[in-house]
Formats: sequence, C-alpha cells, structure tokens
Amino acid sequence: MIDLTCYRGHIRNWAALCGELGVDKALSPKEREKAIIVAAYKKWGRDIADHLYGMFAFAIEEDGKVFCVRDQFGTKPFYYYVTADGRLLYGTYIKDILDKEGFVKELNEDALQHYLTLTYPAGEDTFFKGIKKLMPGRYLVFENSKVTVTRYFTPTFKPDESKSLQDWADEIHSTLLSVMPEVKLESETAESFLSGGVDSSYVLAVSDAQMSDSCGYDDERFDESPLAKKTADLLGRGNSRCRITPEMYFEAVPYVMKNMELPLGDASAIVFAIACRETAKHTKLCYSGEGADEFFGGYNMYRNAERYGENLKTFYVGNTNIMKEDDKKRLLKRYNENILPIDLVKDIYAETEGLDPLSKMSDVDIQIWLEGDIYLNVDKMSEAAGLEIRMPLTDRRIFDIASRMPSRFKVNEEMNKVAFRTAASKVLPEEIAFRKKLGFVVPIRYWMADDNYNTPVKETIFGGSAEKFFNMDEVKAIWDEYKGGNSDLWRKVWTIYTFLVWYNEYFA
Repeated sequence: MIDLTCYRGHIRNWAALCGELGVDKALSPKEREKAIIVAAYKKWGRDIADHLYGMFAFAIEEDGKVFCVRDQFGTKPFYYYVTADGRLLYGTYIKDILDKEGFVKELNEDALQHYLTLTYPAGEDTFFKGIKKLMPGRYLVFENSKVTVTRYFTPTFKPDESKSLQDWADEIHSTLLSVMPEVKLESETAESFLSGGVDSSYVLAVSDAQMSDSCGYDDERFDESPLAKKTADLLGRGNSRCRITPEMYFEAVPYVMKNMELPLGDASAIVFAIACRETAKHTKLCYSGEGADEFFGGYNMYRNAERYGENLKTFYVGNTNIMKEDDKKRLLKRYNENILPIDLVKDIYAETEGLDPLSKMSDVDIQIWLEGDIYLNVDKMSEAAGLEIRMPLTDRRIFDIASRMPSRFKVNEEMNKVAFRTAASKVLPEEIAFRKKLGFVVPIRYWMADDNYNTPVKETIFGGSAEKFFNMDEVKAIWDEYKGGNSDLWRKVWTIYTFLVWYNEYFA
C-alpha cells in the first residue's frame, strides 16, 4: 500500500504525466496531483523527481518505509527528526513536528554562528536541535530506524561556446514561453508581483495576469512603485500599490518570525510578508520572478568574480556576509571556533573545481542562498497569508540554459544578466529590460535609527533574552555607533534583533 502522507507544491507537467501514467485529467487539481505522485512512484520509484517539473516536497509511506523528496532547487521546504525511540517525524512545516510525541524542543545554539554571518538558516541543521532540513535535490529513505539521504540532482555548469548572444536570448525566451502555460490552469486567475526590475517585468509581460501588485514607501529615494506602475501601464495591465509605513513594518516583525519558523535577517522579508497579506485580499494566486539572478548572473557583485578568482573559496559563502569571525568572537558569550560558514560551501567549491569564478559564485548562491533565504521567505510568507506563489523562472528547463551559457553572456563590465535582459527586450521596452539593478530596497537603516519607531528594537536587543547569548557591552557598542551615524551597521543590529524576536516567539 502506497500512502502519500505529506505533499505541498505544484506539478507543472501534470498533463503529460496524466497521459503517461493513466491518471484521470478530470480529477480536481489537488486529487490529480496526488494521483500523479502515487502513480509516478509506482513506475519510477526513487527516480520520481527526475520526471517532475515544478515545485514540490512530499513523503510516501510504503510497507514500513518512508520515502521523502524535495525539488531540485528547494522551492518547498521539508523537515525531519528522529525520535529517541527511532521514529521519524517529518513535514513541510516545522510545526508539523513540534507537537508530535517524541519531539524534544531544544535550541541549537550552534546555528547562531552561521546566522550572524549569513542572516538566514543555511545548511541542513536548523535552530531546533535534531530537526534537519532535507536539502534541495535530495531524497530520504527511512527504514529500520535509519535515515539515508541521497542526492539525485546537482547543479552542473558546462559552457557551450557555439552560440551567440542572440541564440541564448532566443532560447531563454522560447523556453519561458513554453513554461508559462504550465504554471497555472486555464481555469485559474493569477496576478503578478511587480517591482521596477527586469525579472518581475518579464514574467508579467509573458503571463496572462491582468493585475500586478507592488510595494512603495513615502520616501521617494526608495520607492520603486512609480517604475512598476509605468511598466504595468506600458504592458496594458493594472497595478495595485501597497504603501508600507515604518509602523506597519515594525508591527509585522513578530508575525514574520513566527510564521517563518526559523529566524531570517533579510529586511525585505518583512516587506514581502506585508505584500503577501495585501495581495491575498484580492487574489489567491500570484506569479513572482525569483531565480533569474542566481541562474543568469543578476547580482552586481558578480561583476567582481574574475577579480576574486581562486580566493573565492576562502571567503565567499553566498550573497550575504554580515559578521566576520572576529565580530562574533566579541559579540557571543559562547563562540565555537570549529563552526565556520565557509565549511558550508567547501563541497560546492569541490564540485565546481576548474570552472570560472562566476559559475562558482552562482552555484554557491543557488545551493545555499536561494534555499536558505529566498525560497524560505516566499514559501512561508505566502502560505501564512493564504496566497499561493508560483515562480516561472525557477524551472529546471530555465536552469538548463543557464548551466550551458558561458559567463560572458551573463555578466560583463557594464551589465549583469546580459542574455536574460536581451531575451526580456523582446517583450519589454529597452529602458525596462536594461535598467540597472537596484535590488529590493527597504529604508530600514533610517527607520531603525529613528526613536519614533525603534522602541521594539531597543527593548529586544537590550532585553533578558539578549543577555543569554550576547556580550551586552558589545551590543551596546554596535548600537551606539549605528545611532551615532554609521548607518552601515544596520545589518548587524537587524540580524541580532531578528534572531531574538524569533527566539522569544519559540523559546522565551
């Protein structure tokens, strides 16, 4: 008896699979996907994920064995825990495990050292001792009280020098056009998140979404919503703007850390959570543009890749690197010299030995940053709001193009995402397709310094929970320097604060 005991996701190639597996297309979408997974497991067994396109994490129980799998890039989370008496607890939420018999709740304080550098929970260990993440591109088999994890997908890069820039742009565009119809059913209606950037603009342009959703601030220095509105107007789509105030932002922090289930120090996560809640008021399905930056060289720092060269493996641990080891030695009451963020990526550098520096940087971010920050945020905040998000650019077929594309078509001295922008220019005005990347800007460095708004931060970082982990003289020194005008220290303050807010939600 095969029992699908746990599943979250969306299978994009469901129609082809129904024909191949003999599944009735007339079933409801939910029942149809369940039937596809069971039938696919019967046919392909542990190779099932190789035949699925989309976003998924699920578990199957059969004859006393448990089989669990997570999609290639980790768009959906999966957690597991082995009890003292040898039982497996698991789920796509940590809360699926917390209340189960046999779970013992203890803080994994070692995770804090990685967090203070990366600002997100990287690697397989979580902040709950014993609860592990099944990492992307892996499946787990539990039998006779033993866990065996097998990797079925590894991002690989094999540059093809035979194609021109236009060839790559054509392939990106034609592939995205073929993927888009699979991202939702004809009977479903979707809106699309829209910033001022090329990724979300491109997704909107090739989608059937008639309404776009954006965020903005009163401070024009950080407000990209007018650019989003201009893009929507040019494409003949509607645009809904959510105005985010400092009060709204700080009020949402405990909600975000509670529903994230793990601490996340990405300041944009709060904005995204608010956007999800507002968008869910008028739709239950939304497109979003994650994935292209990591696949196609979107971050401005990637333009330094050649300059970093072989030194990358000594320091590059992903998109964020907030606190150095000396910082953490001063800050933490208990510092373990054997816990180093660089150890999280040593295997990735071994896999990419001989590749160019940009490919190495991209691979680190695909395997560590995307899973630990971006997809965690998208999944948890959308689910908390009752909104389903689908990401067309996060697809094996899109990555396959990026894996074959030489780095010079991703980044050059003047531009990032060169081929991707060229593809997007087929459906977007050049001023949008080739607009300089700004990132998801949040005015938090200024808001947090303002005594009109920062009371929750001060009360938390100087509260009783902080004294358990941090040397308070060092916390005060960081805060005083930040308040004294060194606004670059906002990330250190924010990373301390978000951990403590999360800790107070789950352990205080």
